[in-house]
Amino acid sequence: MNIDNQTKAEILAHALPHIQKYRKKIVVVKYGGNAMINEELKEAVMRDLVLLSTIGIRIVLVHGGGPAINKTLEKMQVESKFVDGLRVTDRETVDVVQMVLSGKVNKDLVCQIGNMGGHAIGLSGMDGNMLKCRPLDDTHGYVGEITEVNMDVVKEALEHSFIPVISTIGYDEKGNCYNINADTAAAAVAGALKAEALVSMTDIVGLLRDKDDDSTLIHRVYISDTPALIAEGIISGGMIPKIDSMTQALREGVKKAFIIDGRVPHSILMELLTDEGMGTMFRSR
Repeated sequence: MNIDNQTKAEILAHALPHIQKYRKKIVVVKYGGNAMINEELKEAVMRDLVLLSTIGIRIVLVHGGGPAINKTLEKMQVESKFVDGLRVTDRETVDVVQMVLSGKVNKDLVCQIGNMGGHAIGLSGMDGNMLKCRPLDDTHGYVGEITEVNMDVVKEALEHSFIPVISTIGYDEKGNCYNINADTAAAAVAGALKAEALVSMTDIVGLLRDKDDDSTLIHRVYISDTPALIAEGIISGGMIPKIDSMTQALREGVKKAFIIDGRVPHSILMELLTDEGMGTMFRSR
C-alpha cells in the first residue's frame, strides 16, 4: 500500500489522543488460535506490540498455543480430547502442555519481540507463584481453576520496561502443573493488575447478532446486558466462558475489555488507536 507522507502524518496525528489515553497504562493482550499459526500474521502482531510498548503503553502478553500442543500430541500419537471446549489433560498431556507452551511457544514469542527491537521476558503462571490452581473438576484432569494470583514478578518486569510474555500454566502447593484456559488466565492477570484494558485476539470479528453475518457486529456491550444476550442466543457456546472471563475482569477493576479479530493485520492498533475501533468493547457501565 502506497501512502503519501502527508497521509502518514495525519494518521499519526489522529492517533495522538488515543496514545495519550493509554500511555503508562497497562493493557493485557490474550493471544492464541489461528493468529499464532500464520507466521506472517504472528510477526505483524508482535511488531504491533513492540510499537505500543515503544510509545509508552505497558503491554502484558498472555498466550495459549492449542494448535502447537495438538501438533506435538499428534507426533507422539496421543489423542486430543475436549469436553465443553476444554482440553482433557491427564498427567502425560499436562507434561506436553508445559513443554510446548513454556518451552517452545513462549520463547519463540520472546525471541521475535526481541528481534524487532522490543524487550520481553518469558514467564509462566508457575513463576513467582503467579497463578495458583486447584483442579477445575473430576472430568478435565489437570485443567486448573485459579485460586490465587500474584503479580509481583509481572509488576517488576513492567517497571523495567519489559513486556511480560506469560504462558498459561499454573501450579498447586504439591508442585503439580495445570493447564489453564487462556481467556481465564488473561482475565485473572488483567483483574489483578487493574489493567486499563483487556484485549482478546480471537478467530472472529467480535460479538455478532447473527453469527453468520459479520455486518451484525455489536460494537459495545455493558455487562448488565449479557444475561439478555445469552437468553436470546446471541452469546452462546464457546463465547459464554470467554465473556464470563471478561465480565469477571471488569468486576475486578479492568476499565474495558475487547474482542477483536486476531486474523486481521494490525487489528490491535485499529482497536486501541482509532476512534472507530474494529471489534466489540465490553464495559461495566
